[in-house]
Amino acid sequence: MAATALPKRSDVSRDDTWNLESIFASDADWQAAFTAIERDLPELEALRGTLGANDEALLTALRMRDEVGSRLEKLFVYANMRRDENTADGHYQALSDRVGTLSARFSKSTAFFRPEILALDDTTYNGFLADAEELQSYRVHLDDVRRLRPYIRNAEVEAVLSQASEATRGANTIFSMLNDADMKFPTITDEDGNEVELTKGRYTVLLESKDRRVREAAFRALYSTYQKLRNTLGATLSASIKRDLFYAQVRGYPSALEAALIPDDIPTSVYDNLITAVNNALPTLYRYYELRKKALGVDELRPYDMYVSMTPGKARVVSYDEARATIETALAPLGPDYAEVLHKGLYTDRWVDVQENEGKRSGAYSWGAYGTQPFVLMNWQSNLNNMYTLAHEFGHAMHSYYTRKAQPYIYGRYTIFVAEVASTCNEALLTAHLLQTTTDRDLKLEIVNQQIDEFRGTLFRQTMFAEFERETHRRAEAGEAMTTELLSSIYRELVTRYFGPGVALDDEVMLEWGRIPHFYTAFYVYKYATGIAAATALSHQLLTEGQPAVERYLDFLGGGSAKTSIELLKGAGVDMTTPEPVEQALQVFADLVDQMEALLAA
Repeated sequence: MAATALPKRSDVSRDDTWNLESIFASDADWQAAFTAIERDLPELEALRGTLGANDEALLTALRMRDEVGSRLEKLFVYANMRRDENTADGHYQALSDRVGTLSARFSKSTAFFRPEILALDDTTYNGFLADAEELQSYRVHLDDVRRLRPYIRNAEVEAVLSQASEATRGANTIFSMLNDADMKFPTITDEDGNEVELTKGRYTVLLESKDRRVREAAFRALYSTYQKLRNTLGATLSASIKRDLFYAQVRGYPSALEAALIPDDIPTSVYDNLITAVNNALPTLYRYYELRKKALGVDELRPYDMYVSMTPGKARVVSYDEARATIETALAPLGPDYAEVLHKGLYTDRWVDVQENEGKRSGAYSWGAYGTQPFVLMNWQSNLNNMYTLAHEFGHAMHSYYTRKAQPYIYGRYTIFVAEVASTCNEALLTAHLLQTTTDRDLKLEIVNQQIDEFRGTLFRQTMFAEFERETHRRAEAGEAMTTELLSSIYRELVTRYFGPGVALDDEVMLEWGRIPHFYTAFYVYKYATGIAAATALSHQLLTEGQPAVERYLDFLGGGSAKTSIELLKGAGVDMTTPEPVEQALQVFADLVDQMEALLAA
């Protein structure tokens, strides 16, 4: 039989595409906006040396910077999302490169802001704020800049660092081109005897196949492709780690880890305590693996056995229409305003780019710019996991919607530390709804397993990734060369520990580090784990307290960056400075394993 090929972008229904025309009606409009910013940059540059003159000069400069920055953000989002529709499209690759260069120019043109703000002595600074009421809206931002005084260099060095940003993102760009555009996978034979072209989107579906031969074939085919590029992948990740060390050292941070945590005002103890708590809970994870091995009836549990349903028959098919209707019902506890906006995003305003097509970026994400609607990228596969992914990404999208609605541009984004809270909270509410509305034992088992896998993939797996990042950067800072062999050795030790004695490991999984895009944004992934801890607590409050919890939660969604991440979560009802939220989440995981054991015994 002929292989099932992906559709071309031009063949995808308009209703299944996101509405990027709401940002720019045409590429010509994008170009006009691009040219306008090119004209504005010299005016921004001309403000150099004026910020300390008086309060009016400082306010004028901040407003102009934000106005230009807001327009630039729309250019950047449009070009890159157009590129993601088909990463092999040279036209949009070029637009993405051009706006990347323009962004670097903007950074260079505004690099003097922080040094000049820091140059203000406390008396002058406080006087400016006292004399100009309109400047008070910038107080949180300005205080945050001044908090980072030890890590800001002089204007000349800041300008050089801004210029360097374009060159130093090369590792990320190269990996993206390899992973999304150039890498082609073999065809395999599915359980119905069809020759299927393997893609990263189809890979997850094939790992859910009841036919173990299919799961193993997909696993081997995927990793055989990465294996051929292992040295290139090692070089790109090594270059990315060197970039992290470069910026940390130039700015004077004690380490690359602290360079990532200090700007968000997160103590390193949060990172270290997460890893400690999760490692202490690994025996519960091993217990789950034993249950999975028994349920599947295999002699040895292997990495490609982790995603197949443990219930009889084929995995549940969930269409896109069913998924979005179910999500609406599950999120109804968040109130009528939330429900109205959610419906527009799912149905009428085309927030979602639904289907996988040839050349489309893999995976899923939510994005957008201040002044635009949110956007969600999917590569839809009709299964329970994709319904959860859609709910997850709409958590991000709704968070962005409420933040941009409530906050001025300067506070119109939220830190990555809180970014995963709303998305994971949506998943918890979806699980609660599904478990409450089904009496079917097999479906309930599938849902419990889905939630267990969410904890496994988010709390355990992302913490393992966080350990990998901490160890690779630590050893690079100690002078070790990040070779492919060393990267694989570090990863082998972690995988062996996190899977435990009950899983037989294939050599291929030791190269998994080579296909993880998040490693090119170092010390990001731990926030998935802390996010699920906070979300677990918040979802419990929403379902048990009702309206008071809803009001706190919506205030949190609208908080943006007007307060620190820790303060925002405290306002919502969760204190992440204590180990309690992580420990509570791990207890919920243990309770789910208990439920699974009981269901399997029924």
